[in-house]
Amino acid sequence: MKSASAAALVLVDPSQFPAQVERDLLAALRRRQANHKFHYDSVKQAQKWLRVHEAFSPARRDDEGARLYATAGAALAESWQVNAVQVVGLGCGGGRKDVALIRELARRGRSVGYVPLDVSLPLTLVAREAALAELPPERIQPVVCDVAVCGDLNGLLAPLRPAGAARCYTFFGMVPNFEPGACLPSLAGLLEASDRLLVSANLAPGDDYASGVARVLPQYDNAPTRDWLLTWLEDLGVETRRDGGLRFQVEAAPGGSPLRRIAAYFDFHKSQTLRVAGETFIFQPGESFRLFFSYRHTPELLRGQLAGVGLRVEASWILPSGEEGVFLCRPVPTPRRPGP
Repeated sequence: MKSASAAALVLVDPSQFPAQVERDLLAALRRRQANHKFHYDSVKQAQKWLRVHEAFSPARRDDEGARLYATAGAALAESWQVNAVQVVGLGCGGGRKDVALIRELARRGRSVGYVPLDVSLPLTLVAREAALAELPPERIQPVVCDVAVCGDLNGLLAPLRPAGAARCYTFFGMVPNFEPGACLPSLAGLLEASDRLLVSANLAPGDDYASGVARVLPQYDNAPTRDWLLTWLEDLGVETRRDGGLRFQVEAAPGGSPLRRIAAYFDFHKSQTLRVAGETFIFQPGESFRLFFSYRHTPELLRGQLAGVGLRVEASWILPSGEEGVFLCRPVPTPRRPGP
């Protein structure tokens, strides 16, 4: 169904207006902790991330991974008795996982629309392009938005819902890059009773959680990922090969959470001064700047987080390697209060 179109109309939320992006950038530099969104900002960064994803994502490495999202989509389509569906890809990335779902829904006679939503304009457009293989352009509405900052995500999305359509929200690969509990409450608040949510997460393989997290460290500590993560610092003016080095480590989550994560830190070996938006930032030798983190879950840990915000897992699909899983959720009905 590939259809050429001269232009794409993209809805941009104020969370990605220049003034807000500048505030987020300054906050990241003050905290010495990169906001993940800055790693996807430019076309160059988006292309580097897509290459990293293709090479190291468990869902891309073999046939089992490629089938995981199609299998989840087919099961949802078989069990969900609705006629019209709008798929909303929250953090759509390149869109290939969303497109696998869209294809299965369309094969089973559903009328499907798509909202690819991402903090990155380049990735939003890549996802739109991928979806054009299954949908006409008028059924695709790209949105650029930072879901962590957006003041009213429901208000942004509500006018885009077609009359009579149920929604399937996807949150693929996003949970690992948020602190525990930071994103799921607002995500759960989006769902109406007829809606569904598909969440995927990177998992720690094997029976021993800590050793499973350590086992997947090479998926992060490799040359393409280093090149991608350092691009942001280099674009700010840091000469990364001269001024310091990138270090990956496994660490415990803050605040007493049982989760562990893989984190990347840039360690400054030389003094560095950056001037950004009228502010001066001085980094001293021995100082570290956190560029990235990714939590690894177990199915049980993720189920517990979802249940804690009122989401019931109805089905799940786990790769044979145990490194990635997809979870189908729906909101738990709120009990009615008895009348007077």
